[in-house]
Amino acid sequence: MRKPTGLRRAGALAAALAIGACSPPTDAPSSGGDSTEILWDVWGVPHVFAHDSETLFYALGWAQARAHGDLILELYGKARGRAAEYWGGSENLDSDRWIRTMGVPERAADWLDRQGTFRVYLDRFAAGINAYATAHPDAIADAVEIVLPVTPEDVLAHYQRIIHFTFVTSPRVVAQAKRHLGRPIRQAARRGEPPAQTPGSNAWAIGPTRSASGNAILVANPHLPWRDLFTWFEVQLTSPDVDAYGATLVGAPFHGIAFNDHLGWTHTVNTHDGFDLYDLTLAGDGYLFDGEVRAFDREEQTLLSRGPDGSLAEERLTIKRSVHGPVVAEAEGRAMALRVVGLEAPAVFEQYWEMSRATNFDEFRRAHARLQMPMFTTVYADRDGRILHHFGGETPVRSAGDWEVWARPVPGDSSDWLWTEAHAYDELPAAIDPPSGWLQNANDPPWTTTFPPAMDPDEHPSYMAPRFMHFRAQRSARMLIEDESIELEEAVAYKLSTRMEMADRLLDDLARAVDEHGGPPEREAMAVLDAWDRQAETTSRGAVLFARFARELSRAGVGFAEPWSEERPMSTPDGFADPAEAVAALRRAAVSTREDHGALDVPWGEVYRVRGGGRDLPSNGAPGSLGVFRVVSYQPAEDHRMVATGGDSWVGVVEFSDPPRAVTLMSYGNSSQPGSPHDGDQLELFSRKEMRPVWRQRAEVEKHLAERETLEDGR
Repeated sequence: MRKPTGLRRAGALAAALAIGACSPPTDAPSSGGDSTEILWDVWGVPHVFAHDSETLFYALGWAQARAHGDLILELYGKARGRAAEYWGGSENLDSDRWIRTMGVPERAADWLDRQGTFRVYLDRFAAGINAYATAHPDAIADAVEIVLPVTPEDVLAHYQRIIHFTFVTSPRVVAQAKRHLGRPIRQAARRGEPPAQTPGSNAWAIGPTRSASGNAILVANPHLPWRDLFTWFEVQLTSPDVDAYGATLVGAPFHGIAFNDHLGWTHTVNTHDGFDLYDLTLAGDGYLFDGEVRAFDREEQTLLSRGPDGSLAEERLTIKRSVHGPVVAEAEGRAMALRVVGLEAPAVFEQYWEMSRATNFDEFRRAHARLQMPMFTTVYADRDGRILHHFGGETPVRSAGDWEVWARPVPGDSSDWLWTEAHAYDELPAAIDPPSGWLQNANDPPWTTTFPPAMDPDEHPSYMAPRFMHFRAQRSARMLIEDESIELEEAVAYKLSTRMEMADRLLDDLARAVDEHGGPPEREAMAVLDAWDRQAETTSRGAVLFARFARELSRAGVGFAEPWSEERPMSTPDGFADPAEAVAALRRAAVSTREDHGALDVPWGEVYRVRGGGRDLPSNGAPGSLGVFRVVSYQPAEDHRMVATGGDSWVGVVEFSDPPRAVTLMSYGNSSQPGSPHDGDQLELFSRKEMRPVWRQRAEVEKHLAERETLEDGR
């Protein structure tokens, strides 16, 4: 049984875990009456103790405004489809066109009218944001004050912009549709992976049979850009109705990932197809559908765009809708219409509220089965030892065709291709308490969540999900397979592992290719790779060279000698289809590495950096394409350095003991407000591969208290 390299059982990690035994929190604030307390700890995490749930949501809005006020107002302004009116700029005008064409503001108003018990909570959340801005006007940037006051409709519009129109589909679909116009459908390029700005996530659920303590363990690990609408906010919410700790995307009034004393869940971006482009044939003033000409539904709107001098220019936006959805591209007798799932599911906030209040598996499943969230895999664990992987969201019921067919534009002239229903909860792929005792997802399809497999793809429609298992998912599964008794400390160390599965798979093949086709330069480079620890630690020498090699390999289009196989999911792909070209890629990587950094064995952390809040630190972790579980994405900076821009964002590891033990890390800190001490204050922990203890009991929080805020009811 192999244990992770560099496993730390003592020192900072063990101390964090010892401190992080989460005692049950007190139900109500000590001040009593109509007040609510927000206890801000030394890491800028707000612990909200409220006497009822209405004031809880008021306090949540206040706390988010304090930590991310400028960002929230900017995001809400964009969700209104008025960003160009407020701030000008061509990018904002493009965003407004997208939001208006997708009908986001009107749908948000409709959804608000259709809210149930959560309506009052939306009102209180928005009121809390406005109250903070009123009480602290100097804390809000002048440029975004124009968005005030915010409304419950803003919250719903913001949610749609994030989930439906950035994750499920995105503005790049418009560009894709325009490229496809006039081309035969069979020749249209495949729909790609999820948007480049949404790289995905990792998730583990370890059951009692594979846990050293006999307690289930949950690993939550979203990978998102460290900016904009992808920003996470860590918060504790406690009232007589709820006791939950976790993270939400900024501007959202619910925990997206959370745990309580009984259970917890996390999400990954699944291989989900929740939108389709329909190829329309124009005829007269309409389009052909089932042998007849149908008229478009038309709507005219006016967009405003602010110029540098403050003046407002008008633009008329004509929105056309077919029976499929809004038209996103049109030229030369053809058009493309976009259809998106989940637009008739307005109760997502209520669903997640019920998930966070659940105390056992059945209660959680009842809430989760409402399917108000249009996508995401859910991975779950609880104190009773139950574990779950559910391929969630709404998948359309399609009449024909497989994944490849629906990954392209489909005919829009026949009702045979028009889906109108989604699969029921129990029809979606799921694994519950598998014999293996563990579940994983690293944005791979559901079929490889555990071994032996717990789901059979042949038992589901062929359009449900593709079949593959990339290097990161293989590394994820390998760590679980190779350790039959996992301690919480080990789960943390595995989560932080920077070992590259791609290197483990290919370096032996590369060595043979260099022996056959290489000269002295390639042999020198191979010697560096042979001596390398195959990790992306700050001190790893050879990782920079290998990352360059992988990039050159991809640019050259060098394929694998043996592609991925369902029969050998953990040992394929393997080898090089063109070994000589692989050696040439190594040569180019060596030349550029030496030119940029002066040596082939430059330490990873010297080149790859984390920066924020005035800090510039050595990084660890690498892009997931290299098969690294500690995912970090980078962008080039000055002096040939690479700066982290995304990847491991909020990380939480929870053992469901009684009480739970948990550690977390918000890589970039829990505040984006200018001048906040918590903007980037956790990057040093990130650089050292450390995590923080979770404090939930009031007495525990007060030992690490930075500030106490007492809020009046506000009603």
